[in-house]
Amino acid sequence: MSDRRELMSERRPPARPATGPVLIVGFVGVTLAAIGEFQPDDSVIYIEEPDVVRKRHVREQLDGAPFVRGLIEWEYHLAGRADEFHNAHPGLAPVAVVPAIEYATPFAARLAERYGLPGAGLGAAQILRDKALLRQVSAAAGIANPASVRVNGPSEVREFLRGQAGPVVLKPANRQAAVGTRVIHDPAEVERAWADCLVQDEGIFVPDRPIELSMLAEQYVAGPEFSVEMLVSEGRPLFVNVTGKQLFPGPHPVEMAHIVPADIPEETARSLGAQTARVVAATGFRDGIVHCEWIVADGVPHLVECAGRLAGGGIVDAIERAYPVGLMRSYYAVLKGERPAGLPRRAKGAAAVRFLAAGPGRITAVHGVEEARRADGVFLVAVTAEPGDRFTGLRHSWDRAGIVMATADSSAEALRRAEAAAATVRIDIEEEA
Repeated sequence: MSDRRELMSERRPPARPATGPVLIVGFVGVTLAAIGEFQPDDSVIYIEEPDVVRKRHVREQLDGAPFVRGLIEWEYHLAGRADEFHNAHPGLAPVAVVPAIEYATPFAARLAERYGLPGAGLGAAQILRDKALLRQVSAAAGIANPASVRVNGPSEVREFLRGQAGPVVLKPANRQAAVGTRVIHDPAEVERAWADCLVQDEGIFVPDRPIELSMLAEQYVAGPEFSVEMLVSEGRPLFVNVTGKQLFPGPHPVEMAHIVPADIPEETARSLGAQTARVVAATGFRDGIVHCEWIVADGVPHLVECAGRLAGGGIVDAIERAYPVGLMRSYYAVLKGERPAGLPRRAKGAAAVRFLAAGPGRITAVHGVEEARRADGVFLVAVTAEPGDRFTGLRHSWDRAGIVMATADSSAEALRRAEAAAATVRIDIEEEA
């Protein structure tokens, strides 16, 4: 899929012998096949929370993957655990530390520092993990941000709402996947919205111990939404993509579609890339990849949030097919201290992601999956909803029922194909009291 030149690299002096393992912090099952394409046998050690290992049957999923050397269970969400890990494994000599999920980024950054490896840097990772800190730091650098305050209860949300000309967004400062996020239009909604947003259980994806509650009330910014995926080495951009986004209707801002590259004027794309580079500089981010989300209002990009890890939601697969580029391979190369060569500046085609949703109730049947897979340009249809599953509605990304991905020569046609294929999938719901 990638040009062979992209697989070549200019090496900086390696910090560790080439025989050491790559440490991947956080388990993402859908990436196993992609990582197996470039990581040699017995070369990767996963680090995952014991509760998550148990709940997601991680050992069973890793069993038989040739590139996996082992799995270390470690409570990496907790402060100080990266330094403890380094002291407990002084002879491990890894060649890279890769954060695979949002909650792994501070641990991975600190562990890379302790082993003398490239990484985001602990300071940058901590800023990106706290949306309130990111607002404070990026605003000081002149980056446009919506008005935002920390809130501890409904009365503070109502007070903030009274000072705004329009709706506000209530959301956690420290969660992912739109968990606990809701748009509020009227003071009468606040009590119910607060109770709704405090439900932040991510089930099998997080440890059983509670995560600290940290809530923000923010100005609602109306405009088209985008994300920028930027590969960074020593603070400098190596590759930049702009993804267009569409949301499902309703009070919860859950992403419905991703379009790569975004179907926008070149000037807008350059502006979004330049603003993302300013976020990288403002936070002191060094090595890795950032996934920065933006809303453009009156021509000005406003920062929504920014993550120091690979994008989810099929965006990486869409990028790799649209350009084409071995983005994941290049990401790992950067964290090994290499400089990937031949990275493309422009996409040669396009790809789109369209998510599926189910209404509240019990699923009785799923139809049309094979028909969707046969549609023009479609390369993936995955329905996670099964008969017997119960849905309470679309409140965050984990509530989506499946994904459709398609390619085409243009962004508009890729989206049309993904939407057409998604429309052939029908999920029957039996409403429950």
